[in-house]
Amino acid sequence: MAFKEKIGVRSVRLALTVLAGSVLFSGQSMADEAIQKVEITGSSIKRIAVEGALPVQRLSQEAIAKSGATSVADLIQALPAMQGFTIGAVAAGSDSGGNTSASLHGIGESYTLVLLNGRRIAPQGSGTTVNLNAIPMSAVERVEILTDGASALYGSDAIAGVLNFILKKNQQGATLEATYGGPEDKGGNAWNTSVTYGFGDLDEDRFNVLLSYRHDEQSKLRATDRDFAATSYVPFSRNGNNYVWDRTSTSASPAGATVAYNSGAKSTAFTPYLAMNGKCPEDSYKTTSNARACGFDTGSTVEVVPQSKRDSLFSKATYKLNDNLNAFAELAYSRYDLTARIAANPIPISIAKGSPLYNTYVSPYLTPAQRADVKSITANYRSTDFGLRASNTITETKHMVVGVEGELGAWNFESGLTWSQNSIDERYTGGYQKSQEFKNILANPDFNPFAVTQKPSVQAQIAGAQFVGSVRTASTTMRGVDTHGSRELFSLPGGKASLGIGGDYRTYTYEQSPGSNATGDDIYNFNTKAAYDMSRDTYGAFVELLAPLTKSFEMTVGGRHDAVKAIDDKLNNKTVGKKDSANTYKVSARWQPVQTVLIRGSYGTGFKAPSMLEIAQPLVNAGFTAKKFDCPYPGNALCRAEATQYNAVSQGNPDLQSEKSKQFTLGFRVEPSSAFSFGADLWDVKLRNAVSEVSEEQAFADPIKYASSFGEYTEPSTGITYYSFKKLSVNIGKKEYRGIDWDLSANHKFSFGKLTAQLSGTHMLHANYTKAGSDNIYTSNMNFFGDTNEVTFRNLMKLTTTLDTGRLSNTVTVNYRNGYTDAAATVYNLATQQEEKNFRLQVPSYTTFDWQARFAFDKQTTIRAGIKNLFDRAPPLSLRASSGHQVGFDPRYADPMMRSFYITGNYKF
Repeated sequence: MAFKEKIGVRSVRLALTVLAGSVLFSGQSMADEAIQKVEITGSSIKRIAVEGALPVQRLSQEAIAKSGATSVADLIQALPAMQGFTIGAVAAGSDSGGNTSASLHGIGESYTLVLLNGRRIAPQGSGTTVNLNAIPMSAVERVEILTDGASALYGSDAIAGVLNFILKKNQQGATLEATYGGPEDKGGNAWNTSVTYGFGDLDEDRFNVLLSYRHDEQSKLRATDRDFAATSYVPFSRNGNNYVWDRTSTSASPAGATVAYNSGAKSTAFTPYLAMNGKCPEDSYKTTSNARACGFDTGSTVEVVPQSKRDSLFSKATYKLNDNLNAFAELAYSRYDLTARIAANPIPISIAKGSPLYNTYVSPYLTPAQRADVKSITANYRSTDFGLRASNTITETKHMVVGVEGELGAWNFESGLTWSQNSIDERYTGGYQKSQEFKNILANPDFNPFAVTQKPSVQAQIAGAQFVGSVRTASTTMRGVDTHGSRELFSLPGGKASLGIGGDYRTYTYEQSPGSNATGDDIYNFNTKAAYDMSRDTYGAFVELLAPLTKSFEMTVGGRHDAVKAIDDKLNNKTVGKKDSANTYKVSARWQPVQTVLIRGSYGTGFKAPSMLEIAQPLVNAGFTAKKFDCPYPGNALCRAEATQYNAVSQGNPDLQSEKSKQFTLGFRVEPSSAFSFGADLWDVKLRNAVSEVSEEQAFADPIKYASSFGEYTEPSTGITYYSFKKLSVNIGKKEYRGIDWDLSANHKFSFGKLTAQLSGTHMLHANYTKAGSDNIYTSNMNFFGDTNEVTFRNLMKLTTTLDTGRLSNTVTVNYRNGYTDAAATVYNLATQQEEKNFRLQVPSYTTFDWQARFAFDKQTTIRAGIKNLFDRAPPLSLRASSGHQVGFDPRYADPMMRSFYITGNYKF
């Protein structure tokens, strides 16, 4: 029996493909014009769509619908092969704009190539990572996922594999669809509606036009709506001991005070309110690291799922020039509007020695010796009277392609021109202070950072001191031309040999501009966003040969040459870096010794060029360290008073070179009958010259060794200089990732219907990489929260079981990920009343069940209703302190919505 391709992980083949494959395998002949040849992701050669030499997973329209996913990111990130991606919830308190990405096998999002109809689209940022929000979900016909490296065909950044979103074409008629859903608990409701309309038949009318539009809305989910996310002061028990994990902030309201001394003695930090009242104010807790200080509960203010709206449009027009040639034009547009809110703005304020504030709130709590030695006093104030910090990011993606496809003589070919752009407008909409207006507040004698509430005269000034406006705009524009074709060459014992050739040329431009009224002079304690205007050209050419050496054995050999030019830094009128080029190749083979068994494998090389900012970025502010740290050089005047988050800066490295890889796959598929199939693919990727940077944990653990990772940072508001952590990229890293993608499917017909079960998973064997700054000291993320602030799960699995009974079908999906060792944290033991450093929590496995019922009233009308997380499984406790402001769980690995319901209606006419 012919091999079936997977749904979800190998989708069931289309009927035409099954027929063509069955005829081919059985040795029967068929007229060439009766067998449709298609181009499969991972190859440039058009051929009959049978199970090939490369592991390609496919998601059909029905598989997409069964998933219950409401966005492309939800769909892709739920696949077992996906690890190490970015989720939209990380947008809270960052400038990601709600970027969502794909990452195959945990190798990294920048190593996974995302295509739209086989072509690149503009990335978000200066690298190659595509924001999945740019993909118009309602127009997706299917998704093909190549889980093997493909640099020899596609060039840079395809080391881990390729996602190819194939959109609908030649559709006649209209489809209307609407979905509404939300969790059982409050918050987080969402809805979407879409319309797709196609008219014209290519064969009869010589044209077809397809239009697809979709609108999505997601409401916010507050941290306080969920017990597991409600606070930064987290009590928990393990192994009979009671602990507290304290993630509160000493930037508080009322403010804490920090006093630095001329003698260089360690600074003093305390909260005057606590000293005066013997307790902390509402929304604050006495910190576990300093009994004299109160910490503000920042986590309780975060919106763990941001509010968002998305509009996406896709249009394709195809015109049949003649019997052999079609001209086409594609237009895709998406606008993603996201508003994220986090805790009120922390603002350090200088307090003058001898002032009324000093005399009342600071001096009484210092010793005479300390008073005589005072150098500076800082009030660590959190501006709760201004409300939460709110940022609104509008991300727009515009993508246009015009081209020609068809046959010229013996050649199947396609050629196109592409213009694609991803742009961001980041705006502050609340919680940030205008510089001069806030200075006026500071000059108001009624202003008191150590008070619980401000007096009416200060409150009257707050509305006029709110900054609202754009703080930066950024865009990445890609312009390109590509052409490729394939043809049969000569006869071999197994059939015709085929040749594929092609090439492409692309120009990338990355621009960023600070808001016209968003500088350090306009916004209080603000670092003006950096300005960039960079461009870089890339070009490449490839050749591919398919050789069926026997009826049961075929080989494919491919090679590619790529060149990446130096970066043109237009703002500084200079060229940064140097031209880099690479030759890559790939050899693959498939052997079918008997009709029911397929064995396949591949070996190849790959490369990835560094991003423009990794090479050419000047030294810029990069926020804060993810964790609190003690001073790297105790006793120095640049130290902060206690363990805290230090400012971070980032800088490019013009000497970076392209990363190189070697990889192989070896797999098999067995299909003894139409009722059962099983397959597995072992894959291995080894990277050298990997771009890495010394992690903050490494640097603070050994500041003598990593002295180059520390610099200085001067606070704009106080003028006081402290240590900063420098993020610097180097080119000496190595990585090795290995695993097995596997799947099995079975079905059985009963008298009342058909039961289908599909089980798939990824079993990781290695997730090793060298520590930053080293090329021979390895560490691992395997089931362990590692230096990269991520976990590589050894086992991810998905089971989908469907019972079809005529018009009604029921589907149950089980998602599983194993437990892991959490990030190192400092916790407070309530029994010993001592802090325990480097405490690592064992996070349990996480399993959820989803159910969906589908009822087809007729051929035109279908209703789906479903429950996600059927048994209301809460995210497990995590003590991680990176990847978003959410506290108490890791939003990358568990959904905070918990049990939720949805209903979808679909009507075709």
